[in-house]
Amino acid sequence: MPATTMHDAIPNLREPRANLLTGGQPDASAWQVLATQGVTTVINLRPDAELGGRDEAAEVAAAGMAYVSIPVAGAGEITPANARALSDAIAKASGRVLVHCASGNRVGALLALGAAQEGADAQAALEFGKDAGLTGAEPRVRELLGLPPAP
Repeated sequence: MPATTMHDAIPNLREPRANLLTGGQPDASAWQVLATQGVTTVINLRPDAELGGRDEAAEVAAAGMAYVSIPVAGAGEITPANARALSDAIAKASGRVLVHCASGNRVGALLALGAAQEGADAQAALEFGKDAGLTGAEPRVRELLGLPPAP
């Protein structure tokens, strides 16, 4: 059955700040729903190998939205450089943006690092990342932010 709302179409959907949506892998029926809700750009953090043969770029383009791919294969690719690439892609987008990976974890990780690069203190950056979906990659993010391990 096709998705009828963004929450139906995207697992773990969050809106950590205005015009920024984050979450897991949208299903194939999500793109038109997102477009009708004002999303203009989709940023995918999943490498092609994780997409199971789907041509997400074509799916997104067919719904009239811009598509950006920043492949982040695992914790080792949660880096300041990838965080900057994500921040730059979000800054260049007009309108609402959806950033997704498989679950939202990598999204939250890179957004936390990006927040720190933009001047947020480490704890506030970590909390922003959690608001955006950071879960299992928290130890890596804490390390990169110079925070102690979670208690």
